[in-house]
Formats: sequence, structure tokens, C-alpha cells
Amino acid sequence: MAKVITVKEAAELFQDNISVGTAGFGLAGWPEEIAIAVGKRFEETGHPRNLTHIHAAGLGNWGLGPKGERGEGVWAQEGLMTRFIGSHAGSSPSVFKMITENKIMAWNLPLGTILQIWHEAGRKAPGILTKTGLGTFIDPRFDGGKLNPLTKEKGEDLVTYIPDFMGEEYLFYKAWPIDIGFMRGTTADENGNITCEKESHNLEMLSVAQAAKANGGIVIVQVETLAKAGSLNPKLVKVPGIYVDYIVVAEDPENIMQTQGTKYNRAFTGEVRVPLQSSMKPIPFDEKKVMVRRVTQEIQPGFKCNFGIGVPTHTGNVMAEEGCANTITMISESGSIGGVPGGGNDFGAHWNIEASCDQGDHFSFFDGGGLDLGVFGLSEVDKDGNVNTSLLNGKIMGVGGFANIAATAKHAVFVGTFTAGGIECKVEDGKMVIVQEGKFKKFVEKCPQLTFNAEQSLKRGNHIIFITERCVITRTMEGMILTEIAPGIDLQTQILDQMGFAPIIPEGGPKLMDPELFQPVWGKLKEQMSQK
Repeated sequence: MAKVITVKEAAELFQDNISVGTAGFGLAGWPEEIAIAVGKRFEETGHPRNLTHIHAAGLGNWGLGPKGERGEGVWAQEGLMTRFIGSHAGSSPSVFKMITENKIMAWNLPLGTILQIWHEAGRKAPGILTKTGLGTFIDPRFDGGKLNPLTKEKGEDLVTYIPDFMGEEYLFYKAWPIDIGFMRGTTADENGNITCEKESHNLEMLSVAQAAKANGGIVIVQVETLAKAGSLNPKLVKVPGIYVDYIVVAEDPENIMQTQGTKYNRAFTGEVRVPLQSSMKPIPFDEKKVMVRRVTQEIQPGFKCNFGIGVPTHTGNVMAEEGCANTITMISESGSIGGVPGGGNDFGAHWNIEASCDQGDHFSFFDGGGLDLGVFGLSEVDKDGNVNTSLLNGKIMGVGGFANIAATAKHAVFVGTFTAGGIECKVEDGKMVIVQEGKFKKFVEKCPQLTFNAEQSLKRGNHIIFITERCVITRTMEGMILTEIAPGIDLQTQILDQMGFAPIIPEGGPKLMDPELFQPVWGKLKEQMSQK
């Protein structure tokens, strides 16, 4: 039977030199009250020291919001957390800073693969064999996912290249032991059964708990409410009490966030269904909206679509605004299916969600090639169409679920501005106007790291396209082809001169992007989709 303990008692369970595995996504699922207590204990006593923190998704809020930085950053104290294993550090600025300053060891591995490793660790398997990460910086023939000089010098190898397994090449990711499974639910009964009715995601709670128990570790769960034994609906139990050792009932509701930006929204849990057009704010008419409109022209009725973080998150807004949200199934890497993805700090949550999967099981859908179309941020692209999302202008970010999803999506769409660093654009009189050019080129001769290998994707028969505010580039077996140009854009000075390589230009030049995309009111998507 699980034991109910105080926050202070939970913090004292964190001993020196242990590994902690957390099930979380941004601030969703993050047991913030206990995490704060662990950080405070370290400040007062110097313990626990030398923690290894392992988690799939990023655990932070980018340092934004009324309370400033929240999430994993509370452990970014020298000597407390000394090893980071995760898919994304960018959402935790203080952790990101420690990695960049070479103060802690850090490995960046694909989100979906970390989730799958939890499954394997739960049955005491040595790791997982997968093609995810081949030909990228995660491949040990390059960096092995090691993020800084300290890790490259002293860190162990977590990934092994297998050149020939049954006639094909693979990567093997080693499973790691964890001493504490760390997670948050909504309700626990006296036997330790955990439900998540107020959470926006199911996440990987069960597999993290199983991994901890398989290693002889403990499982600590923060909840909002304690219920009588046997009173919970067994179909709603996400972690059975047989896995749970300790329960902490949170005392401060302010320490419980449903997403990075929302405390609680019933439409994110499926408790209510709301009228989308009046609930979701339309995005303003600017270059981002033009780009996202062009993205939606790649979508066909019946497609299963995933929209990544950043500009891609607004694809659902435009689909809803155009009255086409119900023509496709929208999916997020968090395990959310159906409805419309939330934008910005609500990334991962869905308005009017229809189904919520365990996040680890969800990535089997991606890795199995089930996704019709994925929309991703456009960060840095080389002459071969390879993409770098992990090391930008010397700043370490992370691969997140990108490495899994982009590699297998039948249609991979990358969207973002053509240059970066201070770029200013506006849409005026049906034309795209570049007010100030960005300092950095995004289309470069060679990327410092690869997180998407275009050749590997093309070999699978997938399609690759890059959509910007001023042009569209398609990657085919022939190369990078400049297929479309925006009205008002000069081909030489505003495209070719801003690239580190020369794209292929079709005979007669690129065609004009749809001029109606550049008008304040569009309203043409439903008609266009009906013709596909």
C-alpha cells in the first residue's frame, strides 16, 4: 500500500548520486511542489548531489509567465543536477545555460526513443534497436547525442551504431537504470491507484513507473486529491497502486499547471466541447499567417496531421478559421488526438480532444509510418535539404519529437521565415514586404549538426517541402528546387543572395505563390480541399 507523505518527506527521499526519471511535458505532469522542495533542500543542506535527470519532453516554460522560469530549472544549481538526458533543453533556460557553459553533462536523444526505452527498461531489456537518428548528430559516427565538450570527454556512450543487423543498419540505444520514478496525477486512492482526469496528457507515467520498479527503485506521485480505497473508476486508473510507493497531496494549487501557459481548461481534458471559432483566437494577419495558409494547401481531406512547436502550432487555428478542422485528424506528439491543437504555450494540449494515448505508445504510430503530414519549424537547412534544429548559432536547443516524426512523415513540411535574427516583414497591398532582413541565413551550404536527413526520408518515399514568407522550395531526388515565389519579392536580392547555395530554378522561373493567401480574408481552403 502506498504511503502518504509530506512534501518535505518526499524531498528527503532524493539521495546523492541517483537517477530520476520524470514523466512530463512542458509543465504538464511536472510535480512542481516536490521539485521545489528538493531544490530548497539542496540550498539548505547541499543535498541531494549529483542527480541524473532523465525525461523525454522538455520540462519548462521557456522562462516566461508571471512567475518567471518554472519546471526543471529549479534543479539548475551547481552540484545538484550534474547529468541531463532528454530530448529538449531549450524550454528550461537555466538548464540550457549550464549545458552551454559546460557545467553539466548532457545527452540529447529523440523524444519518442526515450519513451520507448522506458518500455524496455520496465522489462529489464538492455535497450532498443531503431533507425531513428541514423545519419544525424545522434548517430555515434558523429556526436552520439552528446551536447558539450564535457560530455564528449567524460560521458558514456548511450548510442551504438549497428552496421548490419539482418541486412540493415540500425542504432542501438542503451537503457538506463532509474532510482526514482517521478510524476503527477490528479487523484490517488489509499491503495496508490492514480487517475489523471484533470491532466491534459496521459504521458508515459506507467512505463516510467515500471522502469523504476524493475530497477528496484521507488515511485513518487504528486496529486491534488486523496480518495478512499476502491472509490476510483478502474478504467480511469493510469498507474495501478502496485507500482506506487509514495503519494504527496499538493498544498498550493498555484504549483499545478495543465500546460506551459494554462492552469486548467476543461476543453483540454475532454470534459466539455466548446465552439472553436469563438474559443480559439484567430492569429493576426501577418507573414506567419500567410505561411501557415500555404501550409494548409498541402493538406488533403482525411489526412492524419501533426503540427510541431512554434509557427506550425497555428496550422490548427487556420484550419478552424477556414471551417476545415473536421476534414482531418490533428495529432500532437504528447499523445493528443482529435480536436484542434492549442498554440503557443498550450502546445501539446487539444481543444475538444477526442482521444489521449500514452505518449510512448503514440510514438509507435509515428515510427510505423502512420502519419500523413507533419509540419515542423524551419530552422537551418543545407544544400541537400538536411535540417538542423539542435544547434543554432552556437545555442543548444534539442530534437524533441522531431527526429522521430520528421523522418517518417509521408509529407514533411518545414515552415518559417527565410532568414533569422531581427527579420521584419509585413503584408501590404497583396504583397510580401521585407522591412528588415535577418542577420542569419537559414539556407546554408552545410549545417553544423543534422537532426533530419533528407536522403533517408526520400528513400522511404516521403515528400519534403520548405515554406517561407517569400518562397517555396521542394526537395526531390534532383535536389532543392525553387518552385514558388511570393508577390512583391525580388528573386535575386531577396532569395538567391540570401542563400548559402544555389537552388535549382525551373525553366521559366518559379511560379507565383497563390495571391489570395496575401489578402486579409482568405476563405478559399474548403473549396481547394474539396477539389483534391
